[in-house]
Amino acid sequence: MLLSIGTVLPFATGQATAATPPIPHAKPIHLKHVLVIGETKGFEHDSIPAAMNAIYTMGKETGLWDTTLRTDTELITKKDLGRNTKNLKYFDAIVFASTTGELDLDESQKQDMMSFIKEDGKGFVGIHAALDTNYKWPEYGEMIGGWFDQHPWMTFNAPILNEDSDFPAVRHFPKAFVKYDEIYQPKEWSRDKVNVLLSLDASKLDYAAGGTRVHRQDHDFAVAWDKMYGKGRVFYSTLGHTEESWDDPDIKKMYFEAVRWVLGMTDGSTASHARVAPTK
Repeated sequence: MLLSIGTVLPFATGQATAATPPIPHAKPIHLKHVLVIGETKGFEHDSIPAAMNAIYTMGKETGLWDTTLRTDTELITKKDLGRNTKNLKYFDAIVFASTTGELDLDESQKQDMMSFIKEDGKGFVGIHAALDTNYKWPEYGEMIGGWFDQHPWMTFNAPILNEDSDFPAVRHFPKAFVKYDEIYQPKEWSRDKVNVLLSLDASKLDYAAGGTRVHRQDHDFAVAWDKMYGKGRVFYSTLGHTEESWDDPDIKKMYFEAVRWVLGMTDGSTASHARVAPTK
């Protein structure tokens, strides 16, 4: 077939004919990369798959991040693992989805994870039992803000105060509200080292029901907080214990905005503040 000058072939324009299929759409360019870890060495929460799926789905549906889901800690390293395997140099944030116990991390991995946050300025989100892990790793507790020290009221209708309604992850919550969840009591935790976002309303708690499990004499029970660790942004919340909580649009929005914040897509205060007075 002879072609004259100006002849346009169908495949050159993207037009389809019976003989040439349409050119496939290009893959969307994801802005960020998130690593979600669900490894457990202690109590294993039934809600872990729901939490991991939520982070994956929120990133995919919005196109803001892609997500790698792992139930091991192999990728928490800056070493070249080969095999087309990602490492921390690829990711922009880590999410611990109710990890428990002493995770499988050697000393070099621990150093790489802390430098990822502290020096590289990458993000970290801790979901629920992320506070119940790595007790033998002091810097982890320093980074996240403390450790689990019982849940005095188990799973209950928790009276919660919003202490920073300007922060992106909690601005959708009212000043006072109730959520059915398991609220952790933190130890080696101090209000002056974090920005408390949500807390239990101490005036509405049944301390007799909490019994000997109530260890904080100041009755200051934080439900969510954010902080800086070096150059990196850190967010933690105890909400997300139950499978049903991951069907709650309020909880999903909180973690969606938390991931966006640690990725640097939004701004919010990390300054500590005085305790908010209970509601009347």
